[in-house]
Amino acid sequence: MKSLKTACMAALLTAVLTLPLLGAHLVVNGLSTTLVVNLWPVGIAVLLVFVAQLLDLKARLGAITQALPTVSLSSASFSRHIRLWLAVVLVAALIFPFVASRGAVDVATYALTYVMLGLGLNIVVGFAGLLDLGYVAFYAVGAYSYALLSQYFGLSFWVCLPIGGLFAATFGILLGFPVLRLRGDYLAIVTLGFGEIIRLVLNNWDSLTHGPDGINGIARPTVFGLELNRRASPGGTTLHEFFGIPFDSLYAVIALYLIALLLVILTLFIINRLVRMPVGRAWEALREDEIACRSLGLNPTLIKLSAFALGACFAGLAGAFYASRLGTITPESFTFIESAVVLAIVVLGGMGSQIGVILAALLLTVLPELARSFSEYRMLIFGLVMVLMMIWRPQGLMPATRPRLELPTAEEAHQ
Repeated sequence: MKSLKTACMAALLTAVLTLPLLGAHLVVNGLSTTLVVNLWPVGIAVLLVFVAQLLDLKARLGAITQALPTVSLSSASFSRHIRLWLAVVLVAALIFPFVASRGAVDVATYALTYVMLGLGLNIVVGFAGLLDLGYVAFYAVGAYSYALLSQYFGLSFWVCLPIGGLFAATFGILLGFPVLRLRGDYLAIVTLGFGEIIRLVLNNWDSLTHGPDGINGIARPTVFGLELNRRASPGGTTLHEFFGIPFDSLYAVIALYLIALLLVILTLFIINRLVRMPVGRAWEALREDEIACRSLGLNPTLIKLSAFALGACFAGLAGAFYASRLGTITPESFTFIESAVVLAIVVLGGMGSQIGVILAALLLTVLPELARSFSEYRMLIFGLVMVLMMIWRPQGLMPATRPRLELPTAEEAHQ
């Protein structure tokens, strides 16, 4: 009886909340506006909530999620098979663009960009424990660095790529200095303001960034000096001319995908090396307890700056690639919602878990493209998924566990 009463109250509350969001919308017909009420989405939501409360699905799903795997560096089986799995995934990723459709390859390239962003923010949030809501600012710095250097100085993508990462890292250090003494919500507010400042500067500095119009005609990357366009620039050679094959725009799509895959592999390699170095242990110590970290003789200032700088560097690399892929950028491409999505990727995947971040980035970028018919409810579904994750799986899809060392007992030692 109690569960039935609770289910009815939850269903009633769901109806009140979802009716203005899902059931009612305005239809403009010339000069007249009509309110149209559609009750079937509300009915489905009410029914699902009623059944879930009546059957107590929260407890049952909680038991199921406890059985999901975790990524443990101390797991012997994981360590034994990790290289084999990585080789299989890498081979599959290399074969994918040659067997998939053009649209699928383009979506995969888009997803790999967010994988880079998620891995970079995972350094700041997952490893160092610093909440950053303005991460999109470093993404914008990398994109505009490449666009401006390419247009004004004629530098190639491969020259501008490390420069964009360096510029973004510099901005990360500049952001890190004023906020060294801040924690938690205060740190989040300052980083959020920093992201908005960068966007407003890009939007109003007309003489350099062209303001709201953005920058167009950004050069694409080259492959061993070969251009991916239909016609070569003065003194250049295109890919199809060099190999004597007909031009096909699919070649550029495949090349951009392989470049994005290369950048993701480079990002993973560098981060894995850093995590096993003393700087990685220092990030974890800072995340667990800053006071204890200071008492151990570590310098929290340098640790925070290193986390901000390295995380921003990878965002700058992703931004430079993003600008070269699209060929045009505007300040509206770098709004707060981008920072929120990247942060959601880190939280959904599991803070500190690189495999979890990759999985979450693929889910949050590929699934919306597959379900375009639900594009109107994309943010609503996105918020619902995050709420459910916080209830049933707050540690993320594939949380990382710290390495453990177990000493043998006295009986095991004698045996």
